[in-house]
Amino acid sequence: MTSDSHPRPFRVRWLGRVRYRDALALQQGIHAPAGSANHPQDHLLLLEHHPVYTLGVRASLDNLLLPPNEVGADLERADRGGDITFHGPGQLVGYPLLHLPGKRGGGMADTVAYVRSVEDLLIDVCRDLGLVDVGRLDRYPGVWVEPDGPRPRKVAAIGVKLTRSRTMHGFALNVDPDLSYFDRMVPCGIAGYGVTSLAAEGIDAPMRRVVDRVVDRAVDRWAAGPVDRADVAWTYRADDLSAFSRGGGAGGRPLVGRKPEWMRVPLETGPDYLRLKAVMRSRQLTTVCEEAGCPNVFDCWNDGTATFMINGERCTRACGFCLVDTRRPDAPDLDEPYRVAEAVAEMGLRHAVVTAVARDDLHDGGASAFAATITAVRDRNPGTAVEVLIPDCKGDPEALGAVFDARPDVLNHNVETVARLQRRVRPSASYARSLSVLARAKAAGLTTKSSIIVGLGETDDEVEGCLADLAAVDCDIVTIGQYLRPTTNHLPVERWVEPATFDRWAAYGEARGIDHVEAGPLTRSSYHARQAAESAAAGSVAVTLSARAS
Repeated sequence: MTSDSHPRPFRVRWLGRVRYRDALALQQGIHAPAGSANHPQDHLLLLEHHPVYTLGVRASLDNLLLPPNEVGADLERADRGGDITFHGPGQLVGYPLLHLPGKRGGGMADTVAYVRSVEDLLIDVCRDLGLVDVGRLDRYPGVWVEPDGPRPRKVAAIGVKLTRSRTMHGFALNVDPDLSYFDRMVPCGIAGYGVTSLAAEGIDAPMRRVVDRVVDRAVDRWAAGPVDRADVAWTYRADDLSAFSRGGGAGGRPLVGRKPEWMRVPLETGPDYLRLKAVMRSRQLTTVCEEAGCPNVFDCWNDGTATFMINGERCTRACGFCLVDTRRPDAPDLDEPYRVAEAVAEMGLRHAVVTAVARDDLHDGGASAFAATITAVRDRNPGTAVEVLIPDCKGDPEALGAVFDARPDVLNHNVETVARLQRRVRPSASYARSLSVLARAKAAGLTTKSSIIVGLGETDDEVEGCLADLAAVDCDIVTIGQYLRPTTNHLPVERWVEPATFDRWAAYGEARGIDHVEAGPLTRSSYHARQAAESAAAGSVAVTLSARAS
């Protein structure tokens, strides 16, 4: 329950095209009580899906008119109401995640009232766009064209779930999808009625315009506090998508001003640094400290810590900020987990960090190597905590599950930048998928961690919005650091962020419920990793004790 002095924020996110399984995991992460009880937020997630048929709790496969392997789309089970429906490009899907007022706590009466609210919103939007003869059809939820005429046809479907007066799932408004997909099923289990779209009804409305109208109507209807909207890029230029390490991209653009004094790192190749370098070479191991040109390499190595990089030193993605080699990768080294474990023992580490290049060429995205390395380090070093920094493994549940089942002490996956800049900074990744990976890891009972790099063109408000999104999926640890341009073929530095701003972001994130925010100009994902994990663990214990006491 919010008060007038602490109004509940309404966070609107346009996420672009997202796989259904990723969006479902993100919804579940935001909806989970642990992620919202002490710092409630309302959300409206807006997106398009890749082609998918979803089955509600009462759905029957009898309503799929072709065999599942012939429908040309994914098939997913959902925990919403309703029967079978289709989602795909050209259809605006909305997932309101709201705290509803009322005393019944999500019973049938609340559900009916909420569905009516969603219908009213979509009816208003359709009329705003010029489709006037729309309304309800008795007994059938959704929005219908000519509901009182001889040929009613559905333009928007609704399927929701309420738990403890909190909503999940939502609506699908057909803007201009391929309507032939609806011919391969009995939509919503309702025979005898057709499906239409705004475009089929003569309404020429670009998706962005439809999204804007939905947002305006949703804010009027549902916002209980300040509104925060963030969109992934609607359009992008070809030169924004960066084959940077192959010589393309924004090469030659000068840095913004001289590097400030607080970004200058002294060269301190002390004895521990040289000893760790010798261990790495003798074990034929790669570190992200060197491959990514980390400014903290001297500090960390002189402190006796390092971050191991497995699965080779060549990445299948070309992110605009990263120095790692993007040539064709070699085959995985099956002996690598053993060598990492031996190096951890030789170095005497209490907290070992293991990361990897992205390996989209492998069937599991390299997940099995993470699991093997975690096991090997634990077997050889029972007292060592293991933190992993993983790629998204394309959101594959089995691949991610293999890492989760190995039970790392910290599961790190980096969101890297704010929603608007995702396509420019890491064109092969997805903001929604990264949040969904963290949500799945949290649901598996792991301590979760992520990182934001700044100086790429984001605003301060956008960083706060990203922190709010990480808090919404109950991320335990976040690091924030200044971007440094590795070469002139990489994205330029757009600004130098002052230390006081990092301090403000750290306070903001922790006020939203993130247990530990490590923020500073030279901070990187693995900087002070052990200390951050210990701080987050202490914060989680304090929150648990406080909840029990109340």
